[in-house]
Amino acid sequence: MTEILSPVGVQGGTTTAERVVEHPAWPVLKDAVEAIRPWQSNDGSIDLAAEGAPTADAVRRVVERVIAAVEELSPLLPHDAAYHQALAADLRRWADDGFGVPDFLDSLLAFQPARQRADGLQHLVLFPMYTQNGNPDRNFEAVVLRMVWPDWLAELERTRYDNPLFCGITFEDFTAGYDTNSAVLFPETIAVREAPERFSWGGIFCDREAARFRRVSEAAIETLGVQLPDDIREMLADQDRCQQAFVLWDMVHDRTHSHGDLPFDPFMIKQRQPFWMYGLEELRCDLTAFKEAVKLEAEGYPQGRDVQFAVIFDRMFRFPVTGDRVRNYDGLGGQLLFAYLHKHDVVRWTDNTLHIDWERAPKVTNQLCGEIEKLYRDGIDRPKLVHWFAAYDLVSTYLAPHPGSVWAKGPDALDLDQPPRKLVDDVLPDEFPLSMFYEALRKKLRTVIASTKGITADSDTLAAA
Repeated sequence: MTEILSPVGVQGGTTTAERVVEHPAWPVLKDAVEAIRPWQSNDGSIDLAAEGAPTADAVRRVVERVIAAVEELSPLLPHDAAYHQALAADLRRWADDGFGVPDFLDSLLAFQPARQRADGLQHLVLFPMYTQNGNPDRNFEAVVLRMVWPDWLAELERTRYDNPLFCGITFEDFTAGYDTNSAVLFPETIAVREAPERFSWGGIFCDREAARFRRVSEAAIETLGVQLPDDIREMLADQDRCQQAFVLWDMVHDRTHSHGDLPFDPFMIKQRQPFWMYGLEELRCDLTAFKEAVKLEAEGYPQGRDVQFAVIFDRMFRFPVTGDRVRNYDGLGGQLLFAYLHKHDVVRWTDNTLHIDWERAPKVTNQLCGEIEKLYRDGIDRPKLVHWFAAYDLVSTYLAPHPGSVWAKGPDALDLDQPPRKLVDDVLPDEFPLSMFYEALRKKLRTVIASTKGITADSDTLAAA
């Protein structure tokens, strides 16, 4: 095993030239995890009494194969040694307890990737978990990943966009739960006996984000006849450049959930609110990243310009036509951005061609950010229901509500004797339907959108797209 120089901020000996996925133990581990997954119930347990279920001894043998493979791979990753030891203990306890609902709190607490953010650092991660926008069940998943933490990003985080829990990451390989649309690794998804007092990291796969952004944007641009500036065309052809844009976008977006003039807990964790509130929060964070990217471009950061067009293209071309139409709050944010730019003549659909005023796009996009920020600032002095209606008014100024909407008729149409959370029942699943433009675009991009499932930077199909 050949050692290379340790990345900045990481103790000597924590990185090697050998890729985990090229070690013979990795396919053994992956196959063993894939053998366990079909035996698991939705909550991650194994019902040994079910018809066709394996015996306890059979499951234990596979679990021991998992443990042996982790122990064989762990020396390649000395920075994860404590986590891998806790992982083996959690796996054996799960087996000893009869394969009930998994509890991997000890290994979760031992995994601390944000403490050593070094560009290119590998991690081998194994947990019973669901994957957001992927597998909803808490099956075992194994994933090998690399940290994305270039010097310029580390300096911006240290001096400007403090986000000590954020981890930009890329895929090396993964089990079936990540052969999906999931592009995150979040501790909240892992099966534990109790939630920790606070989580200490969160990872976003910028390679998957960049790859699907490139594929969908290129298809949309061709379909709509968009004329691109040369530097943006070059960006779309460069996977690494797009990854750099997304890791910056994600870092600023993530921290924005707790920054600005906003109510308590703006992301509304465990609260029942109309889905346009979630849509506005996600869009606010994206547009804050956009606003900061405009400043960074003016200061000479090339990634700043790339982030601006990543936000505009991903929000306008991919978000509205991805997923179903049931409370699709990311789709709503994309619809709102397009409609706002259209109303202000930044984008025009004419002669079957989409024209974009590249010079005015940053100013008008920042203008929308300002309207949302004002909504939040004014919301501090409003009762909850009044704030929801103000947000509805903002969205419906640019997007037509469903003609059957009760909310569109105003407060007099609702039973205001009910608590606000009950009034959410009167929100339609698709309160703001797609426009005719997006209905047509959705049909044209359907196949391309479906092809991005499981995509990574190394996907053969990406190169062929």
